[in-house]
Amino acid sequence: MSIDPELAAVQGVAFVDGTYMPLAEATLPLLERGFLRSDVTYDAIHVWNGKIFRLQDHIERFQASIAGLKMSLPYSAQEIADIVTECTRRTGFRDAFIMLICTRGVTPPGTRDPRLCRNRLYAYTQPFARIANDAQQRDGLRMILSHTQRIPSAALDQRIKNFHWLDLTMAQLEAYDRDADIPVLPTADGAITEGSGFNVFIARNGVLATPATGMFEGITRRTVLEIAASLQVQCEVRAVKGEELDGADEIFISSTAGGVTAVTQFNGKPVGSGKPGPLANRIHELYWQRHQDDALNTVIDYTTEPV
Repeated sequence: MSIDPELAAVQGVAFVDGTYMPLAEATLPLLERGFLRSDVTYDAIHVWNGKIFRLQDHIERFQASIAGLKMSLPYSAQEIADIVTECTRRTGFRDAFIMLICTRGVTPPGTRDPRLCRNRLYAYTQPFARIANDAQQRDGLRMILSHTQRIPSAALDQRIKNFHWLDLTMAQLEAYDRDADIPVLPTADGAITEGSGFNVFIARNGVLATPATGMFEGITRRTVLEIAASLQVQCEVRAVKGEELDGADEIFISSTAGGVTAVTQFNGKPVGSGKPGPLANRIHELYWQRHQDDALNTVIDYTTEPV
């Protein structure tokens, strides 16, 4: 179908179970298990200067999540790549945020058996948005250690990206109540996991650390680990206790929605000097430099005709 250019220019373009349409017109069935049961997985990707960053890595992870939930789609990795590229091409956005979603689907009448559902693919591209606004990117974020525990991976494998965000949402509301910007959620034994859409790193005496389990393993997190190795900065992937954040020289987060952003206040107290630290600043700079690497970026041809 043709896309209303005015709607696309404002909100974006969606692919809904086989059809491209303005994002404002995209819907899903009320009986969809992805809505009723959070029976769904997804992946978030970004476009910068007309290039999709680490598209193949995102699609591989998306397909692994689908398999982990015992779902399947009739699309190859290349076909999925073509769909998200086409959504973005139709918007004309050079900087954008892409969502890839696989839902369980609708169960046939008279049954609750999820095996009988037809799994569905949804995708959309919308304008790029960051976790942090301009002032927060410049001055750093205020973080708290939430009282809300992260759902344990023994109950729900957090390596599978999902929309079951109530623990993350309640922690985010707690952060606002405590005059902070973002939370990090602990496990029952006091180790930290992640926040609402981001991974966490701490630096102490020139050594980085990031949680090993209990959270989603982000592509931006992976990129930070690669950058640290290239800088010959030791990075420990291990259990990180909440009290370690109190004595950290630096704290920063990594996310598709913004890359690397410093945390300059934790539980109401300054982190280090109270300003973004040198390691966070250097990794932030090198992260965006990688958006010029042809091996990591898929160029969108905005001149082609719709497929």
